Amino acid sequence: MKKKVSEEESLHYHEFPKSGKLGITPTVPFSSQEDLSLAYTPGVAFPCKAIQANQENAYRYTSKKNLVAVISNGTAVLGLGDIGAMASKPVMEGKAILFKRFSGLDSFDIEVNETDIDKFCDIVEAISPTFGGINLEDIKAPECFDIENRLVAKLDIPVMHDDQHGTAIISSAGLINACELTSRKLEDVKIVIVGAGAAGFSCAKMYRSLGVKHIIMLDSRGVVHKDRKDINSHKREFAIDKKISKLEAFKDADMVLGLSKPGSFDIDDIMQMKKDPIIFALANPTPEIFPEDIMKAREDAIIGTGRSDYDNQINNVLGFPFIFRGALDVRAKAISMNMKKAATFALASLAKKEASQRMKDLFEEDLVFGKKYIIPKPFDERLLVEVSSAVAKAAFDENLARVKEFDLEAYRANLEKLSKEISS
Repeated sequence: MKKKVSEEESLHYHEFPKSGKLGITPTVPFSSQEDLSLAYTPGVAFPCKAIQANQENAYRYTSKKNLVAVISNGTAVLGLGDIGAMASKPVMEGKAILFKRFSGLDSFDIEVNETDIDKFCDIVEAISPTFGGINLEDIKAPECFDIENRLVAKLDIPVMHDDQHGTAIISSAGLINACELTSRKLEDVKIVIVGAGAAGFSCAKMYRSLGVKHIIMLDSRGVVHKDRKDINSHKREFAIDKKISKLEAFKDADMVLGLSKPGSFDIDDIMQMKKDPIIFALANPTPEIFPEDIMKAREDAIIGTGRSDYDNQINNVLGFPFIFRGALDVRAKAISMNMKKAATFALASLAKKEASQRMKDLFEEDLVFGKKYIIPKPFDERLLVEVSSAVAKAAFDENLARVKEFDLEAYRANLEKLSKEISS
């Protein structure tokens, strides 16, 4: 176990040497009168006119091409819940530096003090011309579904609510590799999803798109079934035909995905599962069941958590920086299911490739594909190349890209160069 971060350490980190975690650095020379004339008046008028004549020129002459907005109203922050827009700012700043460190994308965190769906969408739509993409973050369900759907329909830039799709993409990569290790076929597996929130629905949809046919969802009141009168349209999409108990739901299940809270499923439940069960207990920071307790009962289990101090961390940082990198580089109009699946397959494939010595040294492990290593680790320099190129190609192939030509090998070479720059 790694050393626990203390409150004192965290507050000091966020206050010094300057308050917060972000700043702005010029990307052009700015030390002379000529530079002043070019950067501002009168020189700035020329790119303004060029953009007025053709809006696409904003990608040439401004930061739009490399800029993502991280936007939240603070209604579902990490494990903290509805703490409000202002209190969510440290998390959004953190997300912004993850974008920068892992993909080289610049990011502004924007905290919107608005919970009304219509007003929130109007605000985001109004500021959207500034950005090449929008990462929605920590917005509670079910409002997050409507917000994302509306903005995707209205805007012509990539919009993604990472709380939903990030977990779906990363856990899908883990599922694919766990099935390969245990000789399962996706169309045959039975999956129990404990937690019917934003991530749960997105995971269920992703698993279905990969070929999974048997999904049982549980919320705080039990198994979601069609006779229940208290379920919304999102839950009804995954409701099974008849009422069953939780133990019955777990009977002969191949996988459980925990997206709930500590104790929402237990040892009795996982003892009902098939041989070599896939157990992703992703409640964070305290999982539904700790891995060491799972192993005492099920030594045959393949285990994943949301924590960095255990094997197989289902970490969204394996996805969003590289998905947006690929999408922005081809000037994509949206992030489609095909683009998300391309990221999933790239992640699954990368875990089966030999890890670099740098990664082995960093994590002090061999990092060999197997039960304890079914998904890549953060800081793997190959993520940028493999995931971003897969996403960019999928966007281009689906005619979602604005670029007219796309040379995959040249793009991969550029990403290799960028990766080295970021890592140095």
